[in-house]
Amino acid sequence: MLGLKRRVRVETERMTLRLPDHGDWRQWSELRETSAEFLAKWEPVWANDHLSRRSFTNRVYWAQRAEAQGTALPMLLIRREDNQLLGALTLDNIRRGPAQAGTLGYWIGQPFSRQGYMREAILALNHHAFTRMDLSRIEAACLPENAASRGVLEKCGFKYEGVAQSYLQINGRWRNHVLYANLRGDRRGRTDVG
Repeated sequence: MLGLKRRVRVETERMTLRLPDHGDWRQWSELRETSAEFLAKWEPVWANDHLSRRSFTNRVYWAQRAEAQGTALPMLLIRREDNQLLGALTLDNIRRGPAQAGTLGYWIGQPFSRQGYMREAILALNHHAFTRMDLSRIEAACLPENAASRGVLEKCGFKYEGVAQSYLQINGRWRNHVLYANLRGDRRGRTDVG
């Protein structure tokens, strides 16, 4: 079968990270719906059709195009023991040339938070990005009061770099975010957190 590209899969100890496909819609929408209150304070306001099959279909097509074009790598976290969807992470805004960088975003369903899944996923995606994609820098941002998100980034080797004013609209308001980055071969040591 000439011309068919193998879809990216990243294996961790407990999970498979892979692009979304159409068959994931029901699990995805149910997990997002049951975790809505948990996620709302950290995310942009959802569109009215956010959980719809049509919206998810558009997400699948976007993921396929973005991965094929090398502009993003949107991955679902699938627990291997029971094929349970746990959350997602996306390496987006991939820049080539002199930058060789991308921006990391992620979410985990409330029933699976604080169990080490996101740390495991971020570490695996970092390794993949640095060794397979030849990126040099991965950036991430989160709200200053999101201690869980800041903690997982720091445990995954990200270093605090500063504050971006009015960085994203979260829960309907422009919000400042703390900025982190992880560098391939980082020798900076621990940085002061703002």
